Formats: sequence, C-alpha cells, structure tokens
Amino acid sequence: MARRGKPQTRARRGAPQNRRARERTDDVMSVLARSVREVETALRNGRVTPATRTKFQAVALLLRQERARVRADDTAGDRQRTEKLKRLDGIAKALAMSAVREPTLLALLEEDAVVSDEARSLTRTVLRKAGIETAPEEDVQASVVEVPAAPARPRVVPQSVVSRQMANPFLAPDFSAARPAAPRPTPLAGWELLGPLLRSFERAGAGAPACMALPTVDSASSVPAPTPSTRRAPGGNDRELMPHQARVVAAAADGHRTFLLADEPGLGKTAQALLAAEAANAYPLLVVVPNVVKTNWVREAGIWTPRRAATAIHGNGESVDGFADIVVVNYEVLDRHVDWIGDFGFRGMVVDEAHFIKNKSSQRSQHVLEISDRIRSFTARPLLMALTGTPLINDIEDFLAIWQFLGWIDGTKPRAELMDALAATGLTPADPGFYRAARQAVVDRGIVRRRKVDVAADIPARRIADLPVELDGAAGRSIRAAERDLARRLVARYEDALATRRSGAIVEGIDHDLVHRVARWEQKDAAEATSGDNVFGMMRRIGQAKAALAADYAAQLARSAGKVVFFAKHVDVMDAAEETFTKQGVRFSSIRGDQTSAVRQRNIDAFVNDPDVSVAVCSLTAAGVGLNLQVASNIVLAELSWTAAEQTQAIDRSHRIGQTEPVTAWRIIAAQTIDARIAELIDGKAGLAAQALDGSDEEVGSSADVQHAALVALLTEALTEDLSAA
Repeated sequence: MARRGKPQTRARRGAPQNRRARERTDDVMSVLARSVREVETALRNGRVTPATRTKFQAVALLLRQERARVRADDTAGDRQRTEKLKRLDGIAKALAMSAVREPTLLALLEEDAVVSDEARSLTRTVLRKAGIETAPEEDVQASVVEVPAAPARPRVVPQSVVSRQMANPFLAPDFSAARPAAPRPTPLAGWELLGPLLRSFERAGAGAPACMALPTVDSASSVPAPTPSTRRAPGGNDRELMPHQARVVAAAADGHRTFLLADEPGLGKTAQALLAAEAANAYPLLVVVPNVVKTNWVREAGIWTPRRAATAIHGNGESVDGFADIVVVNYEVLDRHVDWIGDFGFRGMVVDEAHFIKNKSSQRSQHVLEISDRIRSFTARPLLMALTGTPLINDIEDFLAIWQFLGWIDGTKPRAELMDALAATGLTPADPGFYRAARQAVVDRGIVRRRKVDVAADIPARRIADLPVELDGAAGRSIRAAERDLARRLVARYEDALATRRSGAIVEGIDHDLVHRVARWEQKDAAEATSGDNVFGMMRRIGQAKAALAADYAAQLARSAGKVVFFAKHVDVMDAAEETFTKQGVRFSSIRGDQTSAVRQRNIDAFVNDPDVSVAVCSLTAAGVGLNLQVASNIVLAELSWTAAEQTQAIDRSHRIGQTEPVTAWRIIAAQTIDARIAELIDGKAGLAAQALDGSDEEVGSSADVQHAALVALLTEALTEDLSAA
C-alpha cells in the first residue's frame, strides 16, 4: 500500500502545478483574444489611434512568444499541444485580417519594424497578469523572433567604379564641410526640442504654411538652368518645365540645398530634382529609388539633363557606368553597394519615395542615413532632396528619418542651422507662440508641398506620363526570348518569299513592300491562331509580367494622392493586380465585363462613395466607356490598348464634367520590349487622329494599323541587323 501511495502523493502534488500552468496559458490566450477583438472594434469605429497600434504590436509579439513556448513545452502531450497551437492560429488569423483592413498596422508586422517602448511595457504587463515573470528590461522583440536574421549579402565594388577611381587619383573631397564652427550658446541649449518640433506640426491650424518661400519666376524660360525648357520625349510627348517646377529649380540656383519635396504625384518631382542638381552643379549625383521607377529615372535624366550621363545599378553592378554623372540605385540592392557609394565623392543625393526610410532601425534607412552623413562629411553644402507624396504614413514621428537625412537634425537634437533659426525666434517651448514659429523654422529649411488643385493652371487638364519598368527574372527573359523568336519567324517568312518570288526582280537592301506583305500574313495567322505564339500572346505575357509592378505603383499613388483607377485588358492581369492590393492592405473595387449590372453598380458606388476603397480595378474594354469615375485624378494603365481612342476613352472616365483636378494617366511600359514600340505607335496614331479632327486629310489609325506597324518595325529592325552583320 505504501508503494502504491507514494506515486499517488506525487500525482496529487503535481496536479495543482499543472493546473496553474494550464490556467496561465488560458489567461494569456484569453487576453490575446480579447485584445484582438478590441483592435477590430477600433477599426470599425474609425481612426486607428497610437494606443490601438501599441495593442496590435503587443498582441503580435505575445502570439509569437506563446507559440514558441507551446512548441517547446515537453510536459504537454501532442494532442494538447496541437489544440493550443490551433487556438493560437485562430487568434493570429483574426489579427491578420484586422491588419489587412488597415495598412498602418501591416507595417508593424514587418521584420524591421521597431518595437515601441509602449508595446514592450504592455507585453510585460500582460505576461505578469498571466503569472509569467519577466526581467524588467527584457527585450521582448529579441525574445520572440524565431527565424534567425538572413546573412548579409556580400559588399561589392563594380569594376567600372575601380576604373574611375584609378583614372582620377587626385580627386579630393572638400573637407571644409567637416569643420563646423563651434556651437554658439543659445537659450534653447538645455531644452528637448524634437518632441516640440513634431508637436508643432500636429498643432498646425488651418492656413498654416506647408511650403517654404520660393523665388517667383515669370516663365520656365527664366529658370537659370543650362538646358532648354522644352524637350521632346522618346514617345513623342512635349516636355516643358512648368512654373511651379521652375520655382524649386530657381531656389536651388539661389543656393538652397535641402528640400523635402512633398508635391502630389503628377507634379513632376523627378524633373525638379534633376534640374535642381543641374542648377546646383551637384555632380556626381546619387539617386536612391524603389525598383519600379529605377528605369524611369535614367530615362528622365536623358530628357531633362541630356549632357549628363546617367546609369543604373542592377544586382552586383556589373553593367554600371562608373564615370556617369548620375547614379541610380534601388533600395533593394543598396546594402551591397553602400561601402563604395559612401567613398565615391557624391555631391548630391536624392531619395525618392522617402517615406520608405521612415523606420530608422531598418537596414535601408540606416544605409541611406549613413551615406548622407558621409556625403556631408566631405562635401561643402551638398544638395540633399527627399521626394515623397506621402511624408507621413503612420504618425508624425515619420518625419524624423527624413529630417535626419536632410541634415536638419542629428537624431537627438536640431543641427546648427535649424537651431539658429529656432533661437532667432527668441522663444522657448514654454512660450505660447513657440510652436507656430518653430513649425515655420522647419518649413523654411526646405519643405515644399503643392497639390494638383493648387497649381492647376500650370499643368494640362489631361496628360499621359510613361513609366518604363524593367522586366527582371525568368518572366523578363522569357518575353525577350519570345520576341526574338517572333522576329526570326518573320525573317524566315521574308526570306522564303524572297527566294520563291516569280517576278525575279532584284531589290537592293530591304524590300519594304515585301516586309508589309509578310506583316499582313503574320497578322492574319495571329488572328486565326488559338495558341499564344504570336504578337497578341506576347502582349498578354508582357501584361502579366507588368501586373505586380503596375499594382505596386498604383498602391503608392493611392497612399499619397487618394483614389486611383487601374485599367488592364486581360482578366489574369486584373487578378494578379488584385492579389497585390490584397497583400498590401489596399481596398479595391473590381469592375469587369462578366458582372451583372447590379454587382457592377455596387462596386462603382463603393469606389465613388467609400473613402476606404482606394482603387477601382477596371477592364479596359468593359469599363472604358459609360463610367463616371471623376472622384479619381490618377489613372494607371497597366496594359496598352491597340488604339489611341480606347486609351482616351479610359482616361475620360476620370477626365469629365465634375473633375476639379488635372488628370494624369500613368502608362506602365515594359522597357526594351515590343511594348515600348507599340506605345510610340499609339502616340503617333493619336497625333494623326488629332490632325484628322482638325481637318487634315490623314487617316485615323485603327487597331489593325498599330498591330501591322509593330510587326513591320520588328521585321525591319531584324533585317537591318542581319544586313549590318553581313
């Protein structure tokens, strides 16, 4: 009996302990579930507050920690462990669905998201309530991350950069910038100022200036830049520097060197930055951009500053031109190039979509800030420009990283110029007028913010802006290979027809009549074919490859400028775009040809009336007519139409009576493919159409004309290359 009683005694002693452990787990899960419900309620009721974000982040951290604890618990059976994990998964799913409805919460789930002190404190409070003791200064973020950090990619130095350094061994940095004068005593020396500076923007009342004083210019021709104000773009569009753009360039020419250029999309921030660099002679110039606009920056540099060579860094930089004046790099590859970039001797730096660096603990933000510090250390008064239509994403603290990049603050306090401006007010944070004066002092450092409606007289009521993108990876290689195959097939048909021609006529060079006949044969075969091995199938594949890039750009526009209309020709392109919007937490309405009239109208009403629905994803053929979408002034054309008329009809969904702002149509073009050639042909046909409407004898082009002209151009180019090689 004694032997039997002993294990029973141990079992009785263990039972309360197991029960306490089980209760502790249940308490944590109950708190998690309740907190998720509170977040959901806050989202339903309106604006997400800082307290909501704190609670959301704390719940995410606790979920990870509790999942790791349950998996590591050897005392629990497999069934019990599975049930707990299943319950945690349910809570995590509810949390994720909340995040999808609010983009600012998604950012808190990123790997490089900063864990706020408030979230850490709330996490420890919840754990203590559940009976789990934590160290007072325990780093919750470090304790819950299960996946080890990915190894850093190797730093590289492109060979062309080495060649440039060897060719210019006597280039020395200007170290006058590295010897700042001793700080002057100021009444503000003992004050904490970053918090009051941020609050000065939160407290800004109606009518508070959002733009620094800029020079007045009568016309673009008065801009002191060495380039003409009007250029013809490769697509046939006239480019003219507009008055609001000219004022920023004039400010740079007058000696201003730091700008937070926060104009709305469509107001030409790229041109302003390039011409400001020209006016300031800020070369070599570094431009850090998102990948989707990297190619466009090189293209725009060729338009606005054609005397300055521009190059883009791809991958490890094998193709970069180390002798270029303008070097464009995307955030994704900056980490492997940061060493040589920091020592290159840049005298100017532009950061496009500068809200990408809002999180100062992220790798890309640290690299950008490091490079700007190094540029300031050896260049007297470099040109530094932060470009963004969305300077604030989550809250007012997003300003800090941008201000630090521009050199207005050093991370803990204002730098000398801003401190002098604050001291000149004669006020301290204890004085009633300090906040208004402090805000103006920051704005005067270089904040420029204009809306479309503010400069409507400067810009056309409707315009098309091409955005070329590089198709990387397997999809891009496959499309380029298919284009080469099509060209080879056309050449083979041409050569066969030439060899079997009965007339016996000999034509020197290329027989252009035969080229046109071959193009018509290919058109006929393509129209009758069921497979995609033709020009139509190729254009569809290009649309599929562009879908995610186009959707990503549309999401950026939606966050910075409000509602966006997204047009595509093919259903699978629309599907891919909608998947991208869903992943990014962007709400959208879908308007397609296979919808009933009731569903279609309900989706249109949601886009027009619901402020949270940011994008209308529309079929180019089904939604290109009969819709009133003037609530949006930005349109993204993810796929090209075959006719200028169809393109115009799509743009006119927003550019119509009731529209109060100029409309910009962003055409996503796959660079170095037939897509770019077709864009030029559409523009040419649009010109002919305009002439015809004005009484010209020219014929208006049709879709067949564009298809035929594209095939003719492709075959002619291939034959020209063959003749040159011979």
